[in-house]
Amino acid sequence: MTGRPIPAPPLPEGPPPPLGRPPLTWLYVPGDRPEVVAKALGCGADVVIVDLEDAVAPDRKEYARAATAELLADPQAAAPDAVPVHVRVHGEDDIRALMGLPGLSGLRLPKITHAVSVHHVAAVAPGVPLYPLLESALGVEHAYSIASADPAVRGIALGEADLRADLGVREDSGLDWSRSRLVVAARAAALPPPAQSVFPDVRDLDGLWASCVRGRGLGLLGRAAIHPRQLEVIERAFRPTDREIEEAEEIIAASAGEAGALALPDGRFVDAAVVASARRTLAIAGRAGGLPRTPRARGPWGGGS
Repeated sequence: MTGRPIPAPPLPEGPPPPLGRPPLTWLYVPGDRPEVVAKALGCGADVVIVDLEDAVAPDRKEYARAATAELLADPQAAAPDAVPVHVRVHGEDDIRALMGLPGLSGLRLPKITHAVSVHHVAAVAPGVPLYPLLESALGVEHAYSIASADPAVRGIALGEADLRADLGVREDSGLDWSRSRLVVAARAAALPPPAQSVFPDVRDLDGLWASCVRGRGLGLLGRAAIHPRQLEVIERAFRPTDREIEEAEEIIAASAGEAGALALPDGRFVDAAVVASARRTLAIAGRAGGLPRTPRARGPWGGGS
């Protein structure tokens, strides 16, 4: 074959934005329990996800939609210091009921398998940040096309309960390939690293910790929770260690005023990608002091996948 070579599309440079305060904790709450949603907004989670899908019984979905719309219609929900509220929708009726409400910070789209579904929601909800959830083998196979489907897509994540059932996976490690696939797809689409899916046992905090450490090693950043008692563990697991912070500070200090690659005093080689990674480490470490210790909440908490 002769002629001009086909140019490759430009690759994203450095870790994807934002570097300011990347969220680490995402707390699911059932949309048909307004009193639980009110508690959730004061628990210290970075993002509250009101669930209109799996956490709500079919005969409660209309009520959940109306209660969520009432919450997001309050101008105080859009105050600069307000906790961002995302909604995991059940269908297009939910989306249309929430459009234009000041407190809506994002839509989480369950069971996405093709980019065309994202295009449709982006047309119905112009300007709203979208977070597709991939919950099947087909969704994972189309991860990059979904992640890059529209500028409104701000992140992607797995729905591991449904994915586990779809794949017939019994061991947690059986999902590691899918998790890594999502990390690569998000990076290729210049999106932030995906947050880890929920840990279903709210009493097993040691198991949650070990699972978070494993997820962090795969490149995931932050995690969804289904109970406030999980938030502090997630926060600690995904924050950089003291040693990681020290190493990042050394790299940033050594690279000040330097262009291109350089060697640190201990012999480590540092280039622009390493410097960018160090900046992201410090951005995560610079979060405002982490979570307060939260009391054990009463009442039901549900959602997530």
